[in-house]
Amino acid sequence: MPDAQDFIKGWPHQELLQTEQLRTALMDSFKKGLDKSHEYLNYGDPGNGAYMLGHPDFRKALAEFLAKQYNLPVDPKNLMSTAGASMGTDLACRTLCKVGDLAVVEEPTYFLSFTMIRDRGMDLLGVPMEDDGMDLVALEKHLVEQNGKIKMVYTVPVHHNPTGICMSDAKRTKLVALARQYDFVIVSDEAYQLLEFEACNIKPLFYYDDPENPHVLSVGTFSKLIGPGVKVGWVQAHEKLLKPLAGIGYIDSGNNPVIFSSCNLIHFLESGAMAKHLAVVCKDLGERCALICKKLREVGLEVFQPKGGYFVWVKSKGKMTGRAGDAMAVKKDQFHDYMRLCFAWLPTDKLEEGIEYLRQ
Repeated sequence: MPDAQDFIKGWPHQELLQTEQLRTALMDSFKKGLDKSHEYLNYGDPGNGAYMLGHPDFRKALAEFLAKQYNLPVDPKNLMSTAGASMGTDLACRTLCKVGDLAVVEEPTYFLSFTMIRDRGMDLLGVPMEDDGMDLVALEKHLVEQNGKIKMVYTVPVHHNPTGICMSDAKRTKLVALARQYDFVIVSDEAYQLLEFEACNIKPLFYYDDPENPHVLSVGTFSKLIGPGVKVGWVQAHEKLLKPLAGIGYIDSGNNPVIFSSCNLIHFLESGAMAKHLAVVCKDLGERCALICKKLREVGLEVFQPKGGYFVWVKSKGKMTGRAGDAMAVKKDQFHDYMRLCFAWLPTDKLEEGIEYLRQ
């Protein structure tokens, strides 16, 4: 009899983290990082001042890398280095919202966002997901009913966690228009923006925003592209929204928390090694995604096959495995018979065994 397997962990499998290509390229980059240890180990320098938004060298290298990936212009002044997507989301909650405000999330969504939002003393409202992203009719209904109390919308608009859905261009345009009309900020969790298995040509939500009246923070990370232990990410936003993020107490006192670790990645980005590694990751996880979807269909389950990300979202016909879907609803009152399954962590033989376990 096949055994149940661990589909809960949203982790990359260990083989992805120990390829010779990755290790050699990172070692070269780490050594290069020490060439400017007088800056990269400091709070700032006379020419640039304090590195509150991140070291200028890293922000420039990141901008050039992202511009090539997005095929769009990226200005370093619109980037802040962070310790990952969670830090970007947390900073937005703490600096742009206050206790008692309301935030809207998709249902289902990345369930740990609830904790970050509630930690700020905010309350949550949910709106359904549709085949092309967040239900904006339901969102606007909340906006009208709450009469200005909604100050944040948290969305995962690309390779959505857990459904895999990508928000349509029309909905992206409409969502940003609603943010201007009703005066709320959008935290766009784009952790999987670059982790795609086929070309999707989806722009980060930042590019729909108005620099004169900005409402969007596009939050990115290398956690899913290199590895979560690297703890380097970014926020892309227009300066009016970006600068307040560096004004909270622990950055005002301690400065940007990833100066050294981010600068150790500069050569990795500039040399093209990151782009090469990204291609390896996308190919590997794309094959695993195709495998798990094939196996799910073989055992009689229906599945939407995502074009990127880490997860598939599946309705059970009896047996359950992975993360139970009710955790992804604000009140845990929906999706009791759904499963979020991560295909990035398990060895492929265990992945197949774990899906065979679901056969009725």
